Amino acid sequence: MVTAPLVSETKIAELSLLLQSLDSTIPQSEAMQLSKDIFHKTEQLTEEFELTSPPVFHNFLVTVGVREKGLCYHWSDALYAYLIEKKYTSFEFHLVGANIGEYFYEHNALVVVAKGGKVEEGIILDPWRNSGKLYFSKLKNDSEYRWIHRPKRGCH
Repeated sequence: MVTAPLVSETKIAELSLLLQSLDSTIPQSEAMQLSKDIFHKTEQLTEEFELTSPPVFHNFLVTVGVREKGLCYHWSDALYAYLIEKKYTSFEFHLVGANIGEYFYEHNALVVVAKGGKVEEGIILDPWRNSGKLYFSKLKNDSEYRWIHRPKRGCH
């Protein structure tokens, strides 16, 4: 089992600055709160999912019934539901996917954008790919995946 990584204040501040870069009208305090909430929920989910590493091995454990949750869409859905409840005034959240329909390669994540912003200009939040250690970057700078907006996927 992987224990929740202790998040450094540096990483929280780094994400906060990236969130602020989405729009000049975003208050620093709201970006910082969102960053803290994202890292807090990621740590909570790491424990809740009883995460093992690497992520593909954890997927195997879920598939055979040893673990209940922890697939990539469990992460994105849980983050989405949690952040929507927070009712941020400056941000919106969107589900995205890569390699959709390819059983072993499909991957899902969450994107945060400025209110009214375009998904393509957002920030990818992906705690699955590094076994609970949050990956984040501008969507366009994520060379690992080609993300597609999934507005009709829904969130279970």
